[in-house]
Amino acid sequence: MMTRMTCPHVSDLPESVAPDNPAGCADCLAAGEHNWAHLRICLSCGHVACCDSSPRRHATAHFHASEHPVMRSFEPGEDWRWCYLDSRIV
Repeated sequence: MMTRMTCPHVSDLPESVAPDNPAGCADCLAAGEHNWAHLRICLSCGHVACCDSSPRRHATAHFHASEHPVMRSFEPGEDWRWCYLDSRIV
């Protein structure tokens, strides 16, 4: 069994969040775009945004605008989380 390392920011997260747009990157869709590589969900507020391999990098932009530190992959079968403040998987 693999033990996942964590960071202090995980303990500040709500128990669960609902995705604000389960259909895709909320920011891309609002701009009429559908061009993203992978999706991420903010674990503070549920904002769904595209990853840094996508042209607009909305997940990182959301972190800079909101200062919400931890996101999770929103891809089927993936459950890893990333802390922007600690620059590591948690």
